[in-house]
Order: sequence, then structure tokens, then C-alpha cells
Amino acid sequence: MGNVFVIDHPLVQHKLTLMRDKNCGTKDFRQLLEEVALLMAYEVTRTLPLKEIEIETPVAKCTSKVIAGKKLGVVPILRAGLGMVDGVTRLVPTAKVGHIGLYRDPETHKPVEYYCKLPADAQDRELIVLDPMLATGGSSIAAIDFLKKRGCTSIKLLCLVGCPEGVEALQKAHPDVDLYIAAIDDHLNENKYIVPGLGDAGDRLFGTK
Repeated sequence: MGNVFVIDHPLVQHKLTLMRDKNCGTKDFRQLLEEVALLMAYEVTRTLPLKEIEIETPVAKCTSKVIAGKKLGVVPILRAGLGMVDGVTRLVPTAKVGHIGLYRDPETHKPVEYYCKLPADAQDRELIVLDPMLATGGSSIAAIDFLKKRGCTSIKLLCLVGCPEGVEALQKAHPDVDLYIAAIDDHLNENKYIVPGLGDAGDRLFGTK
């Protein structure tokens, strides 16, 4: 079963509280989402393997550590995942970025794919899927399905807010995928929104509510 890491760093929790506030405007919401994504990416990359190389400092030769293993890829789920890309890539500027476009059918609440563009070598990279909200889990599960169908095997999911239903659904569908999340809220309401949550992340990010 994939591990669930709740990132309870004080800065992450403080910024998340500001984002939850209904009076947080689009500009501030966008900036806070980028900042939280950067802070969370620090935790997601904590287990990256290292190797030693020899370098020469201004004082002497020495061995020092650099990142080894698979290169990274970042895959935001459109739309709201776009708000997390800049934060992650500021921390890991060499990561390549793919995109998966999904929307939730208002009647069935099921995800529908309308776009998928990945780096040519995506299957050789460690991929971090970005999706601020883990509500029913449908969008994240579908996105990971698409990645696996394209030969990708090393996948992590980075979310902002989720609920027990979404976490359970993700673990059932993809038991090999680790989840990194800032908060697991109480439940889903009848409209499949996380309670208390923060509303529709895409609408708040782009000012379309």
C-alpha cells in the first residue's frame, strides 16, 4: 500500500489556512499555492538517491554528493494543477513538465480526459503528479491510469487538501503510489466538495468562480 505523508510543517499549515479563507483573492491564492507547492516539493524529494563525485573547492579537492537515479518529471492535472508547477520547478528547475487535461462530468462526477502531453522519456523519469484537491480521487486516479498505460512506473501524487474517501480510493486503485498532502479534511458533501476544504481550487486560482 502506498504511503500517505501529511506535511504538517508550520509554514505549509499557515499558508493553507490563508488559502482556505473565502476572502483570499485570486492574486494571493495563486501566490500561496505556488509557495506551498515549493515547500511540499522539498518533502517529496527527500528520498531522492545521492551519489558521490569528486570536485575541487577553492581550498581543496573533496568528494561531495549530487542527486542520482531517475530524472524528475512534473505532471499537473489541468486546470488547478498548473498553479503548483512553478513552485515545484523553482526547486527542481531541470524537471520536465507534462500535462494531463481532465474535467469532472457534472452528472456522473467521473473524470473525462481531453488532453495528454508528456515528455518523450516520461517512462524513464520519476513523475510527480500535481492536483490541489483529492476529493473523490477520480481525477488523480484517472491521471495515474493514463501515465501507467504509457509505460510510467515511478509515480508520486502531490495534493494540497483531501478527504478520507479520496485517500481510500487512491490507495485502492494505485497501492504503489505515495501520496503527499497538506491536510486530510472531514468528508465530502453531496456535491462532492471537500468539507471544510477551500472551494473549487481552479476557480479560485483563475478567478472564474
